[in-house]
Amino acid sequence: MAPVRPLAILLALAVSDLHGLPWFVNVSESQGPGALLWSFSFNCSSGTPSLKLLWVQPPSPFFNPPSLARWQGLHVGQLTLSSSARLDALAVNHYELQLQVTCGSEVIEGPLSVNVQRDPDRAQCAGRFASPAGEVIQVPETVAPGARLYTVLPGLELQGAQANITSAQDPPYFPGPFSISGQGWLQAPAQGLRGQAPKLFGLQVMLTWGRGRRCHGVLGVRVLPAPASQLSFPARSLSVSVPEDLAPGSEVARVRARGEDVRYDLLVPARGPRFSIGRADGVVRTSAPLAVAVTPCSVRAFEGLRPGLSVQLDLTVNVTPVNRWPPRCLPALLLTQVPETAPVGTPLGTFTCEDPDSPDSPLRYQLQAHSPRDLASLRLRDRVLEVNATLDCDVPGACFQLAASLLVLDSGQPPMSTEVPVLVTVTPVNEFSPACAPRTFRVREDAGPRTLLGSVVASDMDYPHAGTEFHSPGGPAPFAVDRLSGAVRLLGPLDYEQQRLHQLPVLVTDRGHGSGSCTVAVEVEDVNEHAPECEPPFQELAVHASPGSSTEVARLSCRVPQEPQRLAFSYSLVGGTPPSGPSPPAQPRTFELLIRVADAGPSAPHLSTTATVLVHLVPPRASTAATSTSGATVPAAAATPRLVTLTDPFWRPEPWFVVVLTVTGALLLALGWLLCRHSRGWAQGLRAPSKPAPALLLTNIQGTEGSSEGFMEAPRRETPRMETPEAPGSIRSLRHFDGRAQDSRTGRDYLFDTRMGAWRWL
Repeated sequence: MAPVRPLAILLALAVSDLHGLPWFVNVSESQGPGALLWSFSFNCSSGTPSLKLLWVQPPSPFFNPPSLARWQGLHVGQLTLSSSARLDALAVNHYELQLQVTCGSEVIEGPLSVNVQRDPDRAQCAGRFASPAGEVIQVPETVAPGARLYTVLPGLELQGAQANITSAQDPPYFPGPFSISGQGWLQAPAQGLRGQAPKLFGLQVMLTWGRGRRCHGVLGVRVLPAPASQLSFPARSLSVSVPEDLAPGSEVARVRARGEDVRYDLLVPARGPRFSIGRADGVVRTSAPLAVAVTPCSVRAFEGLRPGLSVQLDLTVNVTPVNRWPPRCLPALLLTQVPETAPVGTPLGTFTCEDPDSPDSPLRYQLQAHSPRDLASLRLRDRVLEVNATLDCDVPGACFQLAASLLVLDSGQPPMSTEVPVLVTVTPVNEFSPACAPRTFRVREDAGPRTLLGSVVASDMDYPHAGTEFHSPGGPAPFAVDRLSGAVRLLGPLDYEQQRLHQLPVLVTDRGHGSGSCTVAVEVEDVNEHAPECEPPFQELAVHASPGSSTEVARLSCRVPQEPQRLAFSYSLVGGTPPSGPSPPAQPRTFELLIRVADAGPSAPHLSTTATVLVHLVPPRASTAATSTSGATVPAAAATPRLVTLTDPFWRPEPWFVVVLTVTGALLLALGWLLCRHSRGWAQGLRAPSKPAPALLLTNIQGTEGSSEGFMEAPRRETPRMETPEAPGSIRSLRHFDGRAQDSRTGRDYLFDTRMGAWRWL
C-alpha cells in the first residue's frame, strides 16, 4: 500500500484555503476495496460542514462517497475505495475527482488527482482463470494459424512477467502446440485448428514475476465448427481526430458491430496503451494524457460464446494539437516613415509570423485600415506592406499618418489571431523651388535709413512653407532684404538727380535645396531740396523814368543749378524800403525791392529765395540847359554786385541741459536784480563820460559819405533797414547813424543806428 499523505490544513472560519490547491495522491494498483486513499482535517466554526464527491473522470464506481468525522475538535474527511474497486494501471492510470466542502454559507470545490501506479508484487492470477475449472474460450476451427485467441494478461511484457504452458500438448490429440507471446496473447498452433471440432484443449498456464513469485491458471480452448456468422463492422476502417488536451477517460470513438452478444477488444500498439475500449459498449476512451501523434489501432469484435469468431476494424486516432497560443509576428509593431514621393509599390515592411502550436501550419493575413484613405494608400502582398497610391503633402493638412492593422489568423481549433498595429508617417519632400513675383516700390529721395519700402512675396508649392529665405546676391547697394521676412529696407541716401531707378535682384531659397529669383524695381521720387538761385542775387541800377510811363526796371535770371530741369518759377514782391519822407520831384529817389523767387513745379516742398533790387529813380531833366548832377547817378560800372553769404549755426541741446540752463538763468536773474539795486548809483556814474561818442562817430561817417560800399547787400540774419537820402545833392544821408563797428565774420566795417536799429556797410 502506498503511503497516504494527509493534508494538514487548518481553516479559521471557512475552508477558503482549499480553493485552487492542487491535490495529488499516488495509489498502487494493488489497493483493494476499502483502502484509504486520502485524508485531511479542517476547522469549521459555522455549523456542521459537509463533504461531497461531485464527479469522477473517467467515470468509475471504484470510489466511495467521502466520509466526514470529528476528531479532537477538528473535522476529518476521508476517501476510500469501493467494494468493486479493481485498479489496473494498464487500463486507467489516472482519475480526476472533484470534491466539494461546505461550511456554513461558504462552498469550496477542489480537484483531487489519483495516479494509479504499477505494483510489481501484485498477484497476477485472479478470476476464472485462477479457479480449478479454469477459463474456457471458444474458437472456430477456421481460425488462422498463429491467430490471437486470448489475452492471458494485458501488458505482460511491461509488467516484467512471463507466461508458460506447463501441460503436455502431445499429438495426435493436439495438432500442434499452443503458445503465449511476450505480450500475454494465447496464439493458435501454427498448423491451425481446422478439423479439430469439437475438441476441448486443456492448458495449464504458469505466470512468474518478481523474485520467484508465481501463480497457476487453467485455460480451456473449445474448437467449434465454423457456422455461417453474421458478425461484421459497417466499415473496415475508422479515423477520428481528438485534441491533445483531452482528459483521461474521455470518449474518443464509438464502434458498433453486427452480431449477437458482441464483445470488443482493443489491440493497442506496442509502445504503450493510451486508449481503452468498453468490452460491452464499444466506446473507445483515453486512458492517459495524450501527445500529438497519429496512433493506428485495431478493434476486434467477437461473440461472447464464440470468442474465436471475430472481425477487426482499423481505427486511426489522430491527436491534433490544441490551439493554445495565437500567432507570433515580427515585428510586433510596425512604425515607419515614407516620403511623399515614394512610388506605388514601395515596400514599407515585411512581416514574419509563426504559429507556436504548429510552426508549419499555414497562416492567413488580412490588412485592416482605420479609414478609407488608409485602405486606399496601403496594400499587403505576400506578407509585404506596400504603398498603394500616390502620396501628397503639398496641401495644408494633407501630410498624414496612415493607421492600419495586420490581422494574422491560424488554422487551429479554436482559431486564434494576432493583430499587428501599423503606423506609417508620410513625410514632406522639398520637391519644388520657391518663386517670387517682381515688385515695384516707390520711395522719396529724402527717405531716411531703415525705411521700409515693402516686402517680397515668395510662393512655394511645397507644404509647409517654413524655411524660405531671401538674399540679395548683388554687390553693395542702398537697399537690404530681410533674410526671413523678405522686407526691403533703405540703407543709404538716394539721389533722384543721379539715379532714378534701382534694380535689386532677389534670390529666394527653400532650406537650401531649391532657389528662385526675381527683380525688385525701386523708383526714386524727386524731392525739392534745392532753392532757386538768381544771378546776380543783388542788383543796383539807376532808372530814368518819365511821369505816367511804365518802364521795365530789371529782369531776373533764376535757376536751380543742381536740378537744371526745373524751369518753372513764381515771382512775388514781398517787401522793400521805400524812400523816407517827401522829396521834391526834381530830386532822385532810391527804392530797395525784395523779390521772392519760388519753384512752381509739382515736387514738394516749394523752396524759395529772395533777390534784392536797389533802384535809383532819376527824374527827367527840366530843360536842356539844366545842369545835371553827376553825383546823383550811379555809374553802371559802380553797380557791380557783391554777394556775402552768412550761415547761422543751429544748436539743439539735450533736454536735461535745457532744464539746468533754465534753473541757472533764474538764479542769475535773481542775483542780478539784487546787485542792480545796490549799484544803481555806480552805474549812473559810468554812463556820464560816454555821451560825446556819437558826435565823433557822426563826424567820421559824414567824411565818407561818398563811398559806394554802402550799396552792397546786407547780412541775411535780419531784414536790412535801408537809409534813404534826404538832401538833394546826396544819394544817401548818414545823419541817423551814430555808431561804427566791424563784422567779426567778414572783417568789414559797418555803421549802425542805436535808436532805429538800421545799419550799412562801409
